[in-house]
Amino acid sequence: MAKKKKAVAAGATAAEAVSAVKSNPYLQRVVEDDDLRDNVRVAYESAQSAFQRLSSGKDLPKKLVDDKKLHRDLQSAADALRDVGSALMDAPKSPKPRKKRKGGLLRKLMLLTIGTGIALGVSSDLRNKVLDALFGKEEEFDYTSTTTPTAAPAA
Repeated sequence: MAKKKKAVAAGATAAEAVSAVKSNPYLQRVVEDDDLRDNVRVAYESAQSAFQRLSSGKDLPKKLVDDKKLHRDLQSAADALRDVGSALMDAPKSPKPRKKRKGGLLRKLMLLTIGTGIALGVSSDLRNKVLDALFGKEEEFDYTSTTTPTAAPAA
């Protein structure tokens, strides 16, 4: 008898879940839109690939700067997430309009500056590479005198 009550309760919660899916326009959009699901999958796979590339090596700052495949994976994930966000924004009309966030470019620039500073502070190889690019490579300097030393005066 207790099993029957649990089954009835589970059926009720399943029915509630179905009604919640039917009434939620965001979930309806996810269920109906193949492109949206594909963009979510691409974003997940790209982010997972980028994470694996970052966690597999020792020299993190160098990977962040030099690894082109990592850059491609992160760009792909960002593009797919942007498409998901725009698709979900178009789905339902919310009752109150959301304010547009300002300072997007400034935030990105600040994040880039902070990240660059941390990378330069952590990695001496990267620091030397940047200094060599800005000021040229250091040259060894050996000093040789062209004059002969004078004899000390006798006391």
